[in-house]
Amino acid sequence: VQPPEKPLQAEEWNRLRESFRSPEIFEEVMFNSMVRCNSPIDVAKSLLTHVAKSKGDIAYNLLIKYLALCVQQGQTSEICDMYDIMKTRFRILESGAYNLLIRGLSNSDQWRMALTLLEEVKKIMIPSRTNYESCIKAASRHQEMNLAFELYHEMLAKDLVPTLDVLQAFFDFSRGMKGAELQKELFGILLYLRENQIYPHKTFMRSIKLWFESIPGGNWRGHLTNIKDSGQCPVCNHQLEDSDLTEEEYNNLRERIIRDVIHGTDTFRKTSPQEFEAFQMFVENRLPFDIVIDGLNVSHIKPRKMHCENLFDAVNCLAKENARLLVLGRKHMLINSSNWKRGIMKEMQNKADFFFAENISEDDAFLLYATLRSGKHCKFVTRDFLRDHKACLADSLTRHLFRKWQRGHQIYKKMFLSVFIQQPAFCYDCVVQTTGDTWHIPYKDSFEEKYSYRVPRKWLCIQQK
Repeated sequence: VQPPEKPLQAEEWNRLRESFRSPEIFEEVMFNSMVRCNSPIDVAKSLLTHVAKSKGDIAYNLLIKYLALCVQQGQTSEICDMYDIMKTRFRILESGAYNLLIRGLSNSDQWRMALTLLEEVKKIMIPSRTNYESCIKAASRHQEMNLAFELYHEMLAKDLVPTLDVLQAFFDFSRGMKGAELQKELFGILLYLRENQIYPHKTFMRSIKLWFESIPGGNWRGHLTNIKDSGQCPVCNHQLEDSDLTEEEYNNLRERIIRDVIHGTDTFRKTSPQEFEAFQMFVENRLPFDIVIDGLNVSHIKPRKMHCENLFDAVNCLAKENARLLVLGRKHMLINSSNWKRGIMKEMQNKADFFFAENISEDDAFLLYATLRSGKHCKFVTRDFLRDHKACLADSLTRHLFRKWQRGHQIYKKMFLSVFIQQPAFCYDCVVQTTGDTWHIPYKDSFEEKYSYRVPRKWLCIQQK
């Protein structure tokens, strides 16, 4: 339905309602339409008044829709009135109403009221990420950075993951501000990016650069650059951190993954213990491998090609350096079919060791086990993120080592002009890093909320002169 352009009288609303094919849901449909068309507030108000007069009461869901329209248009006094009305009528509101009220008030001169509402929400539930971020942005916008950071730490303590948008707001609103404490907090956000292997997108990176350059008396200068393959920064000649783990770190990580991830999780729900034991024997008798390949995953890399051809290309490409390869396959690959040709499979088995698991097995466990048992030099090939395994590791240091090992050891195949371009694992570590008077921040061209392992090639180098 198309909402009217001006407020209507009771009889006009009645006429519209009667001509509507489901009169019992007329008001709801009309309000949805008003929100979608961003109708003038007085039109929506005239419908509310009509409902109140004809029914003696306005249903909760209609009040929410009207509130959504007020928030959409930044009608602060209406939002405050709606809050008073709803609080009087319903003692406790649900999260949808609180989300709208906090969002609407935090964008207005009544932003402190949003903080009061946040406190109210805390008494009945864990506030949402959006609740926190609306209040953080409001506090930052009004230069109340201490308050903004207090809310940010509270949010992290509740395991809510901040959006890049709110992290960027901290840098935007702190521009040109003095204070050692503020600087420490913003450096803390950069270290948060490091610990969680988050790569800022271009606009966020620019905010970081501008903030550094605006620090009063700080003498920071930022330059965009590409790091050399050797890991040296062309701008400041600084050598980036090595992507290699020390012997001790590697052994630690290997023990933790084999104990916590492979034996400690639900790997065996899909894989029988007997099968995994057979696999361990198979690996121990053939160690060490140079590269372990997730066969099923790689076989789907080019959709228009036969699965076995995709895998064949990968094996051929990786076997060139006389590397010892292990391919993790599935039993169905051994049955001659349109995607799996027996001749091609035979030829591949001359170039690599193959282990064929049951079709329902969980291959990540096999992949991690074979790679980690082969030693520090061994790399692995998969398009998967292995993100779930990170979550199984109990402490942040081990998670950091897992990501670092993954960045240095995961080879992924880029599709490029229908040719495999192998992106090798880097010799330098692709994460935010600092020496005190320099910061190096890898960034992406586009905005991606996914915290992915795909490492960017572009860097922001910031140095203090």
